[in-house]
Amino acid sequence: MSAHGDPIPMTARGGYALTGTADVPGDKSISHRSLILGAMAVGETRVSGLLEGQDVLDTGRAMAALGAEVIRHGPGDWSVHGVGVGGFAEPEQVIDCGNSGTGVRLIMGAVATHDMAVTFTGDASLNGRPMGRVTDPLSLFGARAVGRAGGRLPLTLVGAAEPVPVRYATPVASAQVKSAVLLAGLNAPGRTVVVEREATRDHSERMLAGFGAEIETTRTDEGFEITLTGRPELRPQTIAVPRDPSSAAFPVCAALITEGSDVLVPNIGLNPTRAGLFDTLVEMGADLAFENRREEGGEPVADLRARFSPDMKGVRVPPERAASMIDEYPVLSVVAANATGVTEMPGVAELRVKESDRIDAMARGLRANGVEVEDGPDWWQVTGRGPGGVPGGATVAARLDHRIAMSFLCLGMAAKAPVTVDDAQPIATSFPIFEDLMKGLGAEIARGNG
Repeated sequence: MSAHGDPIPMTARGGYALTGTADVPGDKSISHRSLILGAMAVGETRVSGLLEGQDVLDTGRAMAALGAEVIRHGPGDWSVHGVGVGGFAEPEQVIDCGNSGTGVRLIMGAVATHDMAVTFTGDASLNGRPMGRVTDPLSLFGARAVGRAGGRLPLTLVGAAEPVPVRYATPVASAQVKSAVLLAGLNAPGRTVVVEREATRDHSERMLAGFGAEIETTRTDEGFEITLTGRPELRPQTIAVPRDPSSAAFPVCAALITEGSDVLVPNIGLNPTRAGLFDTLVEMGADLAFENRREEGGEPVADLRARFSPDMKGVRVPPERAASMIDEYPVLSVVAANATGVTEMPGVAELRVKESDRIDAMARGLRANGVEVEDGPDWWQVTGRGPGGVPGGATVAARLDHRIAMSFLCLGMAAKAPVTVDDAQPIATSFPIFEDLMKGLGAEIARGNG
């Protein structure tokens, strides 16, 4: 059952080449941060190419509830009239972040150093996810969280009346945790320092610098040390959001495993802290071409062409690469199922606590479709069946997880028999045009059970 209504089963079947241009939506990570930092700046921030998925829309509504003026002018064209650092007002209603772990954790960070109480909730999936990894470091600033057992939503965060700067070493590689601490540090006096052993996506650092914050990243014996000077006056920006590499992963990976396919995905963000999937695909032997490399809005971008690649081989993905592709492991496992040999994916415990337990969800679904999978607490491996070798034919549980749903629909595009997901409705949270875009490339996708 979907958290937002009756489930929408969806079925994909193979035998259809994918060709053409895939105009995927704007980057979700950058879209969230554009709205939040725009709300914390003084003046009007203009954003073009904003992802209008449910997750980002929920963040926009949260910023409005906190006192910013958030206006939609047209498709992807938004403005945010900010209230300045420290200027948020206590909301009159509960902040509902829907399905978005990124949204709720970043917003918690942004409000944690304000003297007010904010209550957060979400859908069934989000309310089952642990928040302690964020509320624990926020408590160091002086904030206090009161919620359900295990630090789960609904949860009320009582912000610090007199926040203090902190130094925090992240116990797990998480851009969400790092970003929450940095956003909290904006309204704390002095310098807030985050130390991470492995580099995670750095959109927050890039965007904070663009808005005028004093922020510096240095390499130390402990890893990467990010230092932010608190209480700046953030300057409004004009932001062109590059297209989301996590969304691009689906048409790209579907093209690689579907005979006769040739797909161009323009203007894809290639931030090195996000591009691990593409590095892995190239190592597997994928036919990928990065055309017209350039920089837009401080982020590296390129036009990415993906062609059917029948000679891909299984690889061992280095565990240190996990942070740069953590959301792409589900669809990578679909590619691995259509490659030759074993693909090993170690160091991915984070997948156990995403919108669903993504290792378990993918392992069960792949096995149901005739693919051999082994898994452990922080690793899994897929034994490929070669191009066109996946039997398919099963209905799998999406578990209210958009990436699980899209990954199995991509599997169905290359399998011998159709693959059905029990509920495709969560796809709207991150990639609302997925169905129409894939059909436009030639995919055979239909609502219903086949």
